[in-house]
Amino acid sequence: MGIVEAGESFRDRIATVDAKGKRQWVFAQKPVGRLYNLRTWVSLAFFALFIGLPFIHIDGRPLFLFNIPSARFIIFGKVFWPQDFFIFGLTMITFVVFIILFTAAFGRLFCGWVCPQTVFMEMLFRKIEYWIEGSAAQQKLNKTKPWTAEKITRRAVKYGVFYLLSFIIANFFLAYIIGVKELYKIITEPVSQHVGGLTSIIVFSGVFFAVYAFFREQACTVVCPYGRLQGVLMDKNSMIVAYDYKRGEPRGKYTKKAKLDKGDCIDCFQCVKVCPTNIDIRNGTQMDCVGCTACIDACNAIMDKIGKPQGLIRYASENGIAKNEPLRYTPRMKLYTGLLSVLVILLAILLMSRNDIDATVMRTPGMLYQERGADSISNLYNIKVANKTTADIPLRLKLEAGNGRIEVIGGNTVAVKKEDESAGTFFIVLPKQTIHERKSTLKIGLYEGDRKIDEVHTNFLGPVSQQP
Repeated sequence: MGIVEAGESFRDRIATVDAKGKRQWVFAQKPVGRLYNLRTWVSLAFFALFIGLPFIHIDGRPLFLFNIPSARFIIFGKVFWPQDFFIFGLTMITFVVFIILFTAAFGRLFCGWVCPQTVFMEMLFRKIEYWIEGSAAQQKLNKTKPWTAEKITRRAVKYGVFYLLSFIIANFFLAYIIGVKELYKIITEPVSQHVGGLTSIIVFSGVFFAVYAFFREQACTVVCPYGRLQGVLMDKNSMIVAYDYKRGEPRGKYTKKAKLDKGDCIDCFQCVKVCPTNIDIRNGTQMDCVGCTACIDACNAIMDKIGKPQGLIRYASENGIAKNEPLRYTPRMKLYTGLLSVLVILLAILLMSRNDIDATVMRTPGMLYQERGADSISNLYNIKVANKTTADIPLRLKLEAGNGRIEVIGGNTVAVKKEDESAGTFFIVLPKQTIHERKSTLKIGLYEGDRKIDEVHTNFLGPVSQQP
């Protein structure tokens, strides 16, 4: 890290921990301003999406499902089976590249505006805390007061509401894992039938309650890796929440008499008081900053009061502040964009060419060919089929060329239930006069009625090469 210069101890530790390693509780002042109002509207849209998405179904499937225990993932109504994990993996790589590009261009815009942790903490739990316990100054004062009946009541009400909200969030969070229909069964059916599901809800509720009631901003500054990665992903042309030091320095207390040797910053510390991670944005880009823009609103309000133009703290790049350069599209961003475009095109091709039926055909291990009378040879095969559709499919097998035939053991078709896997066994029977090689390749068509769904290839073993 290097030697910490005098007055720059903030670089040696996160802002919510003192020199002795003890946590400093943040009593963030409620922001007021245009950007805070805009973030409120964005958060309402976020809440609507978070609550509404589990109820959206396409062809009987949820729009999104991430059932990790069952290895079943649904994205935009499309089921991803273990056989499709290479597509899922490519999707994750594409998402990571998008994050790199987005961060290189726009910094931590995601963190401040639509990150679930920030939205729930600042736009829901923090607002409820203001409503129940009062302003930041009142909360700080209440902390030092003795435990009176009023203090106990307010604290109990706050934690009760926090846990209720955490319980609701946990239910919707679980809906993204098991689906809203299964969640409804857990809620309505006897507890004895869903002990595991109920336990999951209680555990998730406890985790969310602990995060939003006690852990809070530590989730961003200690746990989340994104803040630590931003130092690598961002450069001097990335958009950040920045303090215009050229305009603001040197700082000085505000007086009615103009001081030509002072900057516009009056050292009021309003930008620090509203910060949910307790940083001083005037110290420059810091890992703790989540880009929430609370400091911008606070500073703009002060500039209005003292008759100075807004924008002392604003969205800008480091070069924009130092060299008065506009935000620009750098060669690195162009490289990321090109890579992202290639990945998106490849992903789109894979998704469009993805079959709803996946079949694997293999000759039965340890068995050679069998003679059928005097004029035919047969091979025994096993087939495994994954049905990714929402309908049962009676799968018919047919040789695409030659005079041979397929005999399915147990019936004429392989029955595959919806969103399930099935297996079957069948013979391929060929006339001897059509076999000219020890090993030949055959094409097997998979049909649903008369509609061809897919085609697979397999090998057929016959006797020593014969003359036609």
